[in-house]
Amino acid sequence: MTDLDAALPDLPDPWTARVPVLADVEALVHLRRLDEVQGTGEAHVDPRGIENEVAGQASWTRRQLVAVGADDVPRAWITVHDRAAGRALVWGYFDRDVAEVDEIAAVFYAWAEQAALAMARLRGVEETRLDESPFAGDERQVTWLRAAGYTKRRTWLHMERPVLPEEAALAPREGVTIRPVDKHENGMPVAADLQVVHHMLETSFEDHFNNYRESFPEFVQRMREEPGHRWDQWWIAGITGEDGSLVPAGAVVCSVSPGLDGPEGSYVEYIGVNRHARGRGVAKSLLNAVIADAARRGRNRVGLEVDADSPTNADQLYRSMGWETDYVTDSWFKDLVVR
Repeated sequence: MTDLDAALPDLPDPWTARVPVLADVEALVHLRRLDEVQGTGEAHVDPRGIENEVAGQASWTRRQLVAVGADDVPRAWITVHDRAAGRALVWGYFDRDVAEVDEIAAVFYAWAEQAALAMARLRGVEETRLDESPFAGDERQVTWLRAAGYTKRRTWLHMERPVLPEEAALAPREGVTIRPVDKHENGMPVAADLQVVHHMLETSFEDHFNNYRESFPEFVQRMREEPGHRWDQWWIAGITGEDGSLVPAGAVVCSVSPGLDGPEGSYVEYIGVNRHARGRGVAKSLLNAVIADAARRGRNRVGLEVDADSPTNADQLYRSMGWETDYVTDSWFKDLVVR
């Protein structure tokens, strides 16, 4: 038996813990919707994404538990994602009408810690960080996190802007070129371009407080896990170098936001500008490319997430381009030593 095969934790009667299965997806979608309504007043949960986390590619880097009663329907769900060496993302979803929910949450967060440590041992790292991001103002979730030893470290703005049909004509700033990653005849992207995107993002976030090195294979695999992933929504920005050649200066990776009750949208998963190219309109040019692409596809919005204390004041750029904050989450961390 390995660390990852540890026994399931005991829960207060009448609840038991088990690993979620494909048949649980409907109940887990309901739990996620309850959480979003609690935090934002509305819910836009894509069942395909939940299915992918439970029984698809996204499940391969996660450890998960659900709490079920006599009807075997999940009323609590916790997942630990092996996000990068030294970092594990945690998500806990709980039906707050369950009388024993506080006890279940305590057991699940203790289990999540052990799961993250087991993943870290397999990676051979000496430290790892647990990271959960509840909605701002969710005092019940904060109470559970504090009890489990987490500390609030950061605030994130989840922003959105509408897209108008005439914005299909938006162009990059003079001196900046934007192009999609090159593709082979069969539609698959050229590896060299994907590596450029990965390098641009890794170097762009070197000065961010929460940056963790992620290998190229891990990065590509994680992007492909998302149901909304599309290879034709990866762009590379270039500027003219001192020798007159075109030099990569930034990149953006987007996905499709499902249109559950209307048109689809675009979502900026990552945007990064090389530190040596900042101040030359690269970020704005990349964002214009995203907006123009969304307009051409008939999408009605572009969403993104930004650190409220971004060292590059990225939130100010987004606001100047029409983005407004839709809702806010906070990052709560717990740092662990791997023994």
